[in-house]
Amino acid sequence: MASTEQDALALQEQLFHERIRECIICTLLFTSLYVLCHFIITHFKKHTDFTAEHNDEDAAVNRIALGLCTFTLAVALGAVLLLPFSIISNEVLLSFPRNYYIQWLNGSLVHGLWNLVFLFSNLSLVFLMPFAYFFTESEGFAGSKKGIMARVYETSVVLLLLTLLVLGMVWVASAITGNNAASRQSLYDLWEYYLPYLYSCISLFGVLLLLLCTPFGLSTMFTVMGQLLVKPWLLEDLDEQLSCTRLEEATVSRRICSASCWLNLNVELLQKQLFIIRSKRRKLELRRRASPWQRNLGYPLAMLGLLALTGTSVLIVCFHVLELLLDDAAMPRGIQDASLGQVSFSIFGSFGAALQVILILYLMVSSVVGFYSSPLFTRLLPVRQDTPLPKIIGNCVSLLVLSSALPIFSRTLGITRFDLLGDFGRFNWLGNFYIVFLYNMGFAALTTLCLVKRVSWAVQAELIRAFGLHKLPLPMPCSRRLTRPC
Repeated sequence: MASTEQDALALQEQLFHERIRECIICTLLFTSLYVLCHFIITHFKKHTDFTAEHNDEDAAVNRIALGLCTFTLAVALGAVLLLPFSIISNEVLLSFPRNYYIQWLNGSLVHGLWNLVFLFSNLSLVFLMPFAYFFTESEGFAGSKKGIMARVYETSVVLLLLTLLVLGMVWVASAITGNNAASRQSLYDLWEYYLPYLYSCISLFGVLLLLLCTPFGLSTMFTVMGQLLVKPWLLEDLDEQLSCTRLEEATVSRRICSASCWLNLNVELLQKQLFIIRSKRRKLELRRRASPWQRNLGYPLAMLGLLALTGTSVLIVCFHVLELLLDDAAMPRGIQDASLGQVSFSIFGSFGAALQVILILYLMVSSVVGFYSSPLFTRLLPVRQDTPLPKIIGNCVSLLVLSSALPIFSRTLGITRFDLLGDFGRFNWLGNFYIVFLYNMGFAALTTLCLVKRVSWAVQAELIRAFGLHKLPLPMPCSRRLTRPC
């Protein structure tokens, strides 16, 4: 009897130590992400919005809103790293199954991280970010004593009214789409049903946004990489181009210096032209100073790498489409127990798992590039040391929507076989075959179309520039040629 009690006490002590260890690890990970996100936000924020020179109250409000934005951005970064961390943890446990120093890396820890990210994502999207925006815009009720608490009261009332409005809309939507009669009659099980349903709608919007932004971002990555790297010399004489550019710069500079009141010259137009010529000269000098390895090896390898990653992702999605037609197990699903260290989630072992992590991060970067490159969201692009607080809040919300949908996005496309843990797998639309099938087909078609279009245009432009065809005068239409005076 005494041995049984001792075994029970030892088991409880072990569970207690494991729980404390998981709490410490989660706290350290989130603290590291919070500090990193604080430096990122302070790099972009506008200094005039956070100085206390004019109003201490406004400065305190802005600091509180800054802390909420930092928390939200840390949650977004944690959602991005959630799936890669889980895949890497599984491969580490497979490679070192009995290593004493990695016993802390278990399924309970990974499952707890998934639940925390889901909880904090809901908290940030539903409460923290609306509170931060209304808090910065509030001034207190009319007739009340001015101060931070007056702004807190006004923000709380506005947020409460907004919450009631959103919950009413969610109740109506669930009553229309749901087949359960109880959903039409009561608002019971708010936490168990309506908030997950609301987050399911938000995640569906995020997944659709990823579907639109990722193919566009994949094609934009080629242009961005071409601007950052030094292109090779392909049938070009850089010395001749550089000398011609210097002569143009000297000519425009002399025209600006000789401009006077009796000369009909547009100085502003000449200055803009001079700026363009100087930027062109700097790019040519940079290409001329580049080493042969950087010029002839860096750019082709980068382009081939982007092309290989994009082509691999399209091939994986096409193979997943065939699996959806043949096997129901290919559908995305949620599990409640993270069984790590038992089997690899890729048929190619550790290499396949590493490829999955690279593709997930690559698709996330491409989606962010496509999001900020799209005409609808170009204004949200942050500027260094000149981003106001409302724009920071909008960026944090947008990145959180994209990043929280990344695990669902990756599992729906078949990029990874790691099933969704916790509440991430409770979304109703994940079990709809037609939605998942059309989503995979749409991603494959859009990505292939953008890739072929971008690569073909890039190759055509490079060949035209290499052979000097861009310098040839364009033929003038006959109608314009006839109407032009002799």
